[in-house]
Amino acid sequence: MNPLLEVGALRVCFGAVAAVDRVDLHLARGEVLGLVGESGSGKTLTALALAGLLPDAARFEAQTLRFDGLDLVDLPRRARRALAGGDIAMIFQEPAASLNPCFTLGWQLDEVLRIGARDGRSARRAQAVDMLARVGIADPAARLRAYAHQLSGGMCQRAMIALALARRPRLLIADEPTTALDVTVQAQIVELLLQLQRSDGMALLLISHDLALVAGAAQRAAVMYAGEIVECGPLPQLFDAPRHPYTAALLDALPPAPPASDPIRAGRPSPLRALPGVVPAPQARGPGCRLAPRCPRVRQRCRAEHPRLDGADQAVRCFFPLGAATAQPP
Repeated sequence: MNPLLEVGALRVCFGAVAAVDRVDLHLARGEVLGLVGESGSGKTLTALALAGLLPDAARFEAQTLRFDGLDLVDLPRRARRALAGGDIAMIFQEPAASLNPCFTLGWQLDEVLRIGARDGRSARRAQAVDMLARVGIADPAARLRAYAHQLSGGMCQRAMIALALARRPRLLIADEPTTALDVTVQAQIVELLLQLQRSDGMALLLISHDLALVAGAAQRAAVMYAGEIVECGPLPQLFDAPRHPYTAALLDALPPAPPASDPIRAGRPSPLRALPGVVPAPQARGPGCRLAPRCPRVRQRCRAEHPRLDGADQAVRCFFPLGAATAQPP
């Protein structure tokens, strides 16, 4: 079966600098794919490029960019924009900032629903009420008159989900959908997204730095570092046996689960193993592997050559992947 979304060698550039470089992804109909990585790795820019919502200062190019067989590379800007909010929808990191503070929630939902619709205003209002009810907002008819500042963080995120799903997209891109929400609300939002994804049969690209969230929600995951995919494969295999040192470092930085015999951690918690350094800026990337300055397994070849993303089931961008035989120590 042909994938719903095919991405090959996607680049997002600001002038001569490539912030996102050679990204390859594919997403099947009804699949949940997690995209994980540190802040600054290029996850949000990748999402904006896929949704056709890049800022004017950015330029994108790709060898392959297809949605349901439609070539998006040479698609006119107006036609590409028409996909945004329709067949492809996106939920942004800051729900309160993404809602227009000058208009009611009902006005904003109506603005989405009336694009290409033949229904009258009363029918659209009924659809808006139904959408708010679907995402778990109590007293939806009254909430149509509310402004963003009158809603809690969790309700703003539910309202954003309603706006994104109003036109029944086939692909939903959720960019850090639980940012700035408390733990209990995070769990509710994730469960809501997965419930709606299953009921509507849509594909979901779930972008997060929370590996536990992705592990519980996605069928596959792609790990991003310094603007490129460094590992991609099925779950739980990818997290159980990572092949790239960066994936392993992300997993090592997770706090350990408390033992069953000590649920309240009577002793001091064990220190986390953090990867030294930071993600290099796009203009500071060297010719070799982009993790080389931070990698504990670095060799001379890593500093001089740039590795390709290789492998069928669990692809990895590394000359000396974990679990493989290596010739000499560093």
